[in-house]
Amino acid sequence: MTATRTAQRETNKQAWAGGLTAFGAVVLMISGLLGVFRGIMAIAEDDVFVTTPDYVFEFDLTGWGWFHLLLGAFAVIVGLGLFQAATWARVAGVAIAGLLIIVNFLSLPYYPLWSIVVIGLLAVVIWALCVVRTDTSDGWAPRDD
Repeated sequence: MTATRTAQRETNKQAWAGGLTAFGAVVLMISGLLGVFRGIMAIAEDDVFVTTPDYVFEFDLTGWGWFHLLLGAFAVIVGLGLFQAATWARVAGVAIAGLLIIVNFLSLPYYPLWSIVVIGLLAVVIWALCVVRTDTSDGWAPRDD
């Protein structure tokens, strides 16, 4: 009976971990794709965004567009790698989500509400990718610590 419970517990952990990884992959891919679109909007037409005078981190909006475009494209690629349960993709996913949080924070005056929403979603992605470990032979399992 104990062996059955242990096996069921491990199966539940693996399903939970797989779900977290898939969630992280999907949200990272969607936010990356939207980052690509946001970057294209900023590069092509600066009138789409609200500008704030005297902002400490004031950069050319086209520059912010390139940041969003490149990081968004990389996020989509990493999201695809997360579906393969690749460790490099988890590490890169946490890194790219962190960079996207920073870029969205620095571009708050240009698109404030959306930046805050994306920052929150990416924080959940970082959590989802960090609570999973790969030291089990069957694949993904949630961290027990």
